[in-house]
Amino acid sequence: MRPNFAARLNGRFSWRQTFTALRYPNYRLWFWGQMTSLFGSWMQGTAQGYLMYELTRSPAYLGYVGFANGVPTWLFMLYAGVVADRIPRRRQLIFTQTAMMILAFATAGLTFAHLIRPWHLIALAFGFGTANAFDAPARHAIVNELVPTEDMTNAIALNSAMFNTATALGPAVGGVTYSLFGPGWCFVINGLSFIAVIAALGAMKLASFVPRQGRNSILGDLKEGVRYVASQAHIRTIIGLVAVISLFGFAFATLVPAWAVEILHGDAATNGLLQATRGLGALAAALLIASLGRFRFRGYLITLGSIAFPLLLIVFAFVRSTPLACLVLIGVGFALILIFNLANASVQTLTPLELRGRVMSIYSLTFFGMMPIGALLIGWSAARFGEPAAIIINAGLTLVYALALFAFAPRLRRLE
Repeated sequence: MRPNFAARLNGRFSWRQTFTALRYPNYRLWFWGQMTSLFGSWMQGTAQGYLMYELTRSPAYLGYVGFANGVPTWLFMLYAGVVADRIPRRRQLIFTQTAMMILAFATAGLTFAHLIRPWHLIALAFGFGTANAFDAPARHAIVNELVPTEDMTNAIALNSAMFNTATALGPAVGGVTYSLFGPGWCFVINGLSFIAVIAALGAMKLASFVPRQGRNSILGDLKEGVRYVASQAHIRTIIGLVAVISLFGFAFATLVPAWAVEILHGDAATNGLLQATRGLGALAAALLIASLGRFRFRGYLITLGSIAFPLLLIVFAFVRSTPLACLVLIGVGFALILIFNLANASVQTLTPLELRGRVMSIYSLTFFGMMPIGALLIGWSAARFGEPAAIIINAGLTLVYALALFAFAPRLRRLE
């Protein structure tokens, strides 16, 4: 008889398995370099959102920044996936990380010179989004070059742990730095943090890149990736879920700076605290996934996260106490990472290596491309109906989709 989910979970859980991927030297370099860079990026993101709100006092402008950051995803992401299958992914990442470092220092320079304006922040967000569009497919696909396939889920979980450690600490430190020294120093620290990941990439000892034989045109390669995704039921279902979560669910993060001020009557430090507690919950989920080792019940956890996430967002919309809001956001972050972490790992393990750059570009297009549309919609909704109503509407739509998947797509729950 097949054991039930609880028994399987209990049988696989072991903290000793949590850091398996760190046994590999290349992954260790990646982990610590990315950790440092992400810490700075969260400081910048927290400061950028609050600075825009200080300049405009408008939640709609928060949506404009999110939209500008995401538009390049639609313009460049699929092409970037083809590039990631054609050139060494390390080279692509060094280029994108250098571009983001230059943009961070440009933001700092404008801020220190007291020249920063809302349109600057929107334009710089577009620049960061362009660099990220080329960065994301290579960043996802390079994991398989750093660890063997059987430990890839653990490596992706540790990637999330690294990301969410930075999410937990970066916004909090960014909020305090903003309050004490101003936003310019947040941007400077972010610029310096990119040096760590660039150095780590340069120090890796990777196998020589072998170009794929008999390549098609760029358009032909792109069509091949799209056809593969369209032919795989599990991948289609996962990418559809990620699209809805990114469009309606994750959009709540756009309103956090306004929520800190208008709903909780706080300041930049409150904004950083809210961002950090969400990251703390996400970190806990990432470490839990990593501790499960080479487990085979991803579908159960993705389904659990997809239902719990919108329910917790609805609770958050009714909370008016900062400590309670932080507590709920821990749960929000936990549920969110169950979805995104395991969706990422599942798509990668279901995809052959020669198609991974292109398939992950489609996944990344869905993940990042829906966010700017969601940011624009929720910013407009908040300006018209208020922040709580905007979050309730978005969470309700997300919940309806999650329940529909539960009822009509049982194959997701069976995914191993």
